[in-house]
Amino acid sequence: MSEKSPAQASGLKTSLFDYDLPAELIAQEPLEDRSAARMLVVDRASGNLQHRHVRNLPDYLRNGDLLVLNDTRVIPARLFGHKAETGGKVELLLLEEESVGVWSALCGSSRRPPIGTIVVLADGRLTARVLAWGVGGRITVSIESSEPVMDVLESAGVPPLPPYIRRKEVRSQQDMDRDREYYQTVYARVPGAVAAPTAGLHLTDDLLCRLEKRGVPHAAVTLHVGIGTFRPVTADYIAGHEMESERYSISDHAAVAINSTRSSGGRIAAVGSTVVRTLESAVQDGGGVCPSSGRTRLYIYPPYTFQVVDLMLTNFHLPRSTLLMMVSALAGSDLIRHAYSVAMHERYRFYSYGDCMLIV
Repeated sequence: MSEKSPAQASGLKTSLFDYDLPAELIAQEPLEDRSAARMLVVDRASGNLQHRHVRNLPDYLRNGDLLVLNDTRVIPARLFGHKAETGGKVELLLLEEESVGVWSALCGSSRRPPIGTIVVLADGRLTARVLAWGVGGRITVSIESSEPVMDVLESAGVPPLPPYIRRKEVRSQQDMDRDREYYQTVYARVPGAVAAPTAGLHLTDDLLCRLEKRGVPHAAVTLHVGIGTFRPVTADYIAGHEMESERYSISDHAAVAINSTRSSGGRIAAVGSTVVRTLESAVQDGGGVCPSSGRTRLYIYPPYTFQVVDLMLTNFHLPRSTLLMMVSALAGSDLIRHAYSVAMHERYRFYSYGDCMLIV
C-alpha cells in the first residue's frame, strides 16, 4: 500500500481549481427528504450532463454493481466552557483521542490559555487541562470526567458544522436537534469523525433498500473525516500540498464484497471522496483491496489512475480544495469545470447540505 499518490509530480497551478461561487448558492439547511436533492449526472465518456435527483440513482447502477459507503459517525465534539481561574470563554472542538484521556483539539479563545490552564466544559461535566500548543489553533488537552466522555458529547456537544453553514449564536433545541439528525448519514455506525462524509447525507434507508432489490448491495468501510480534509490548498502548485492523515479501516467482509464484485465484472460505486481515498489507499496487486486499518495521507489529483473506483457520488466542493482536485482527476479538469459552471447557472445548492453529482 502506498501513502503517496502514484501520479507524477504535477505542474498544475492551484489557481486552475479556483472559482467564484455566489454566496446564495451555499446551502444553509438540509432538505427534509434527503433523496430529493438534485443530482447532476456527469458522463465521462460522452461529456454529457443530465439533471436528475438522488432518488434516480438506481437508474445508473446495474445488477452486480456494489455501492460502497463510509460508516463513520460524526461526534458532536464542539464544546463551550470557561477558564476555571478567570471565567474567560473558551470553545473546544475535540478532534481525536490520541491516548487514554488525551485529546487533540482546536481551541477558540480571546486569549490563548497557557499550558496548565484548566477549562470547565459542558456545564462542569468535563474539565480539560491544557498540555501543549501546536500550530493553527491546535491544542493537546487531558480530559477528566466522572462519566464517559462520549456520553457527555452526545448529550451536551454541538455538531461541528462547517463555517460556511451559518448558525445563530443562540439556537433552539429543536434547531440543534435538526442538525444532529441531518448532519449524519442514516448508516453512521463508528464514532470518530469531526465532519460528515457529505455525499452520504443524501441516501435514505428506502433508497438503499431499492438498490438491494435491483441487485446492487452495499458494503461499508470506515474513514474518520479529519479537519484537514477541507483545508484549502495554499501552495502555488497542487503538488506542493501535504495531506493530513486520517484513520481508516476495511473489514474482511467489505474487502471480500469489493473484490468479488470486481472479479465478476461489477462496478464499484463510491459514495463520497472519503470512500475513494480509503479504497485507493488499500490497493493490492491485481486491483483488489486488502482488509486493513491504519492512517492514510493519499492525495489524489490529476493525473491519477484509479484502480478500484468506477463511479462516484459526490457533493460540490470548495474552491482550491483537494476534494475538487480528486473529482477532476476522475472526470477530467475541463469536464468538471464545465459541470460546475452549469450547476451554478442552474442554481444547484453547494457544499455540505447542498446537491450532488454522480460521475459515471
